[in-house]
Amino acid sequence: MIPETRYAQSDGVNIAYQTLGEGPVDLVVVPGWVSNLDVFWEQPAVESFYRRLASFSRLILFDKRGTGLSDRVALPSLEIRMDDVRAVLDAVGSERAALIGYSEGGPMSALFAATYPDRTSALVMIGSYARFMQAPGYEFGRTPQQFEAFLHEIEHDWGKPVGIDRRAPSRLADESFRQWWARFLRASASPRAAADVVRMNAQIDIRPVLPSIRVPTLILHAVGDLTASLEGSRYLARVIPGAKLVELPSEDHLPYLSDSEAICDEIEELVTGVRRYAEAERVLATVLFTDIVGATEKAGALGDRRWRELLESHHQVVRRELARFRGREIDTAGDGFFAAFDGPARAVRCACAVSSAVKPLGIEVRAGAHTGECEVMGDKFGGIAVHIGARVAACAGPGEVLVSSTVKDLVAGSGLVFEDRGRHPLKGLAEDWQLYSVVQ
Repeated sequence: MIPETRYAQSDGVNIAYQTLGEGPVDLVVVPGWVSNLDVFWEQPAVESFYRRLASFSRLILFDKRGTGLSDRVALPSLEIRMDDVRAVLDAVGSERAALIGYSEGGPMSALFAATYPDRTSALVMIGSYARFMQAPGYEFGRTPQQFEAFLHEIEHDWGKPVGIDRRAPSRLADESFRQWWARFLRASASPRAAADVVRMNAQIDIRPVLPSIRVPTLILHAVGDLTASLEGSRYLARVIPGAKLVELPSEDHLPYLSDSEAICDEIEELVTGVRRYAEAERVLATVLFTDIVGATEKAGALGDRRWRELLESHHQVVRRELARFRGREIDTAGDGFFAAFDGPARAVRCACAVSSAVKPLGIEVRAGAHTGECEVMGDKFGGIAVHIGARVAACAGPGEVLVSSTVKDLVAGSGLVFEDRGRHPLKGLAEDWQLYSVVQ
């Protein structure tokens, strides 16, 4: 059930909020860019994320003024937004809470923690920053060209899934998520209000206050984040006294997607002192990523019904080959598969078999494989090896199976033949990687 929406009064403005959970600690989620409390609950990934947080806390959600279910008034300064948070805390009877600010919600949360340490038990910043725009000595922000390009996109494309390619790359080919994201944006703000939020963000610079933060602070950031630079969070961790930085393996900016379990684990440990799950088991595994080449264009050409039918056929083929080569399906998003194998040769042969088997369907897949130490937490796999595997797959061409040098070296004597594809930069990694294409 969707939690009841109530309203707190903040200097005559109605701020919509919801609460759920009965844990011993209060958590306040300070949303990024725009939000809508009701539409959030239409997305299973968001619901799962919120309910996990509420399993060890009383979770407090709200829409900042000017967006979502709150009064659609002029967008305020960070100072007034802090007043809105205090009004919500007062309305729910919370004397002290941990603030979780993601994206542009981070700077306000940090300012609140520095200004009201007596009301802040902890600070969490996810995919965030100290300053929105680039400046001398701070090269991690947006350039003026990026800023203007995004304003242009909002002005001309609002109503479509604006910004999804940079905020949710893992769901880019997931048509149901794309439709939800577009609806979520429309329900959260008008085009003018959305653009005004971006303009307001351009003025954010909280660098002078960071050394004043004295509450326990956790910084979380996806290494491949395309919206906010990882270097911005590394800067936060250097300047905020005692801050802990955790770099997450995905490229999703939104906290309720690929990294949600790891994010919840870290937050739970910060605010309760314990993790629900034991330390992740680490195993050597070969990870394989596949996806359909040109999926978005194909879906548009076929229409929803035929595209769903094609996806079902594709999924059947992939799962058949995974079973044949003893692969384990870890995750599926849209047209992409993430699988793990206990032997690199089987992973490579499975990828080749999938590539051949889908061609009669009129589609091609790209695939990438890497072998490394993975973190295993229940049914999930994580760690830098997973990130490398995904990046290797992203470098593959239509119908190509691409592998890291690690895989090539480990399958020596297997009869597999490779062609050198040279060194490639992999997003989020410092060094270039030598990649090889499987000769099929």
